[in-house]
Amino acid sequence: MKKYLIIVMTLSVVLPGSAQTLEEYFQIAAENNPGLEAKYKAFEAALERIPQANSLQDPTFSFGYFISPIETRVGPQRARFSLTQMFPWFGTLKASGDVAALNAEAQYQVFLDARNKLYYQIAAVYYPLYELDKWIELESENAEILESYKTIATTKFENDQGTLVDVLRVDILLKDALTNLEILKKKKQPLVTSFNKLLNREEHAEVVVTDSLMVTDLAINRDSLLANNPVLDELEIRLEASKKQEVLAEKQGLPKLGVGLDYVIVSERTDMSVPDNGQNALMPMVTVGIPIFRGKYKSARKEAQLMQDSYSLQKEDRINQLISGYEMADFDRVKQMELLQLYDEQIAETQQVLNLLLSAYGNSGTAFEEVLRTQQQLLKYKKMKLNLKSEVQQ
Repeated sequence: MKKYLIIVMTLSVVLPGSAQTLEEYFQIAAENNPGLEAKYKAFEAALERIPQANSLQDPTFSFGYFISPIETRVGPQRARFSLTQMFPWFGTLKASGDVAALNAEAQYQVFLDARNKLYYQIAAVYYPLYELDKWIELESENAEILESYKTIATTKFENDQGTLVDVLRVDILLKDALTNLEILKKKKQPLVTSFNKLLNREEHAEVVVTDSLMVTDLAINRDSLLANNPVLDELEIRLEASKKQEVLAEKQGLPKLGVGLDYVIVSERTDMSVPDNGQNALMPMVTVGIPIFRGKYKSARKEAQLMQDSYSLQKEDRINQLISGYEMADFDRVKQMELLQLYDEQIAETQQVLNLLLSAYGNSGTAFEEVLRTQQQLLKYKKMKLNLKSEVQQ
């Protein structure tokens, strides 16, 4: 349930330029993703059921040949042609069409839900790519700083103002930073591949990620989460379709009417002359279909009623899940905003401490271990802030 809240937040908390970039990726995915296209094809197929439901049964044509001709006053009957068209009870076709139309509308809501899930999947890879790029920048910056620290420590050691231990300590941290940097660079391609496959394009295609993100404290009204929700809309539409299905079952249990026409070919009599000798016969007909076996109609009505109960319960359960997910997501939002503020303060204060320690080390050549520890602590806070910013967007 959190994903539905998240996808709304995703489109609102990024800078205008980057939002357009993400929207472009959404558009590419909407046009090319095979799974989403399959959902839309299912919707189009459902639309094609509407004219089928609104159509009459095919007329029945029959032909009969009298092996032993039936003698009549005007001559023997040789063959018979019959054409019959059955009509359901008044309103049956409309009810059938309403059911098909509502089912198609419900299928469209399934498509919309699949599209939202796809957008969420794209955002869930897009922002980790942003985070990874920034982590690479931080680790590169950290490696450069450690390189400068190593130069300072080596110079002080050579001038008998520092110790070899300081040089070795910074060298260990530098090797860790360079190794982490290589790992981070190798991690990017799997994310790029995953992102491109969601867009159904070549796995090595370039992915342009926004250079910066602006996080705002965006509170989403709970009612807006329930309004225009594709899953809830689908269940509501299917509920209405079940009501129409119940009406259709009642209509199908009523008599069916048919009209037809029989045309009989009559041969002329040769044994005598009579009026209308050999005159073919034309006979209009009316047919009534009597629904005697009521069990199947009662069962169809009961099925429709049970499905109405099912969809109502599913909708109630879904609303409960969404509300529960909303409360947890809203708590996470508040927590993340407070943590972001905390990390900003910690970064600023840690930077001040680091500046003081560097100044002291430059003067006395002592406490280099504390300089390294504070530098790594500053890096940690920056990474934690970056990770949290990425989580807020997802």
